[in-house]
Amino acid sequence: MHDALILHRDHFLPLLRRLSRDHRLVGPVRNRQGDTLYTEITDLDRVEIDLEKQPLNSLKSFFFPQREVLASTLVDRSPGTGELMISFHPECPPEIPTLYFGVRSCDLFAVLYMDAIFLGGRFRDPYYEQRRRRALFLTLGCTRPFAHCFCNATDNGPFLEFGFDLQLTALDGDEIFFVETGKAGGRKLVRDLAPYFSPADDDHRNRQFQAALEARGLFRQMVPVQLACSLLRDQPEPTRLLAELSRRCQDCGGCAYICPTCTCFTIEDRKLDEESGERIRTWDACTFAGFTRMAGEHNPVSSERQRIRRRFLHKLKTDVARHGRPSCVGCGRCVDTCFGGVDIITFINSLTEAADPDHQP
Repeated sequence: MHDALILHRDHFLPLLRRLSRDHRLVGPVRNRQGDTLYTEITDLDRVEIDLEKQPLNSLKSFFFPQREVLASTLVDRSPGTGELMISFHPECPPEIPTLYFGVRSCDLFAVLYMDAIFLGGRFRDPYYEQRRRRALFLTLGCTRPFAHCFCNATDNGPFLEFGFDLQLTALDGDEIFFVETGKAGGRKLVRDLAPYFSPADDDHRNRQFQAALEARGLFRQMVPVQLACSLLRDQPEPTRLLAELSRRCQDCGGCAYICPTCTCFTIEDRKLDEESGERIRTWDACTFAGFTRMAGEHNPVSSERQRIRRRFLHKLKTDVARHGRPSCVGCGRCVDTCFGGVDIITFINSLTEAADPDHQP
């Protein structure tokens, strides 16, 4: 059982101010246009923290930037032989203690998925690892799921059972947060900053339990994720459905860029001048027509029939076989982003409806 405490809302900003002395702060901020985004905060007095709306972005870019220089390259010649020599000099990011606060369960679960991709294999990505090593997560339980959320169907929300340092739940009727301690970093934070917290009693525990229970009944999207995973595992691929959705895809890559668990990338070497260059990693998307294009312009994948196949089958079939669960975390961001209606909810619903013998097309 997690330790339970109370944090008054009036103490939340002072707590962040205290933590900002030795941590970089990243949290949901409403900008001038009214959009809420996870943002690095350098001055708490000059931003509007928004704990009510879903951030439009995820935490992905803070650990896996859209564009980063992996190494600088230097070109020289051997003094003795005149032989051309190229040397690579890695440019690892600094290790900065960072507090990510106001993080929804889907977004933290996405970071845990990226851990498996970048740190869980035979080779560990040192760039990701540097950014990840000293991260603390202050999460926020979703008592009112957003319009397109379905994290209940992907089994990672609306509240977390592990992975967080502290998890906050806003209790209706009082200006307080119910606080659960998770990992060692959260327990240390509470010990070091004990005056900001007070003990929770049985009434607080019961109200938090009730809030978490009621939240599960407030989802507006009923998405049969597990059924879709079973159909993709046990039945032939839905070629007609994939072809139809592929024709509707506009090749914009928005779904992959907004998705918190899409980690495809490409690497290029760029010349800066006659003596130097740099190796750059940038995001890629499996829906791009050029993702599988080969030398000579041959592309073994038909963009009209198979472009969407890689995306959906990776998340709902390949990753289930590899990790035991889908890599979609149910945040619903792709629903708002895709103007062609080729989001993952559309695919799952179409797939499962087609398999239902009572469904009338």
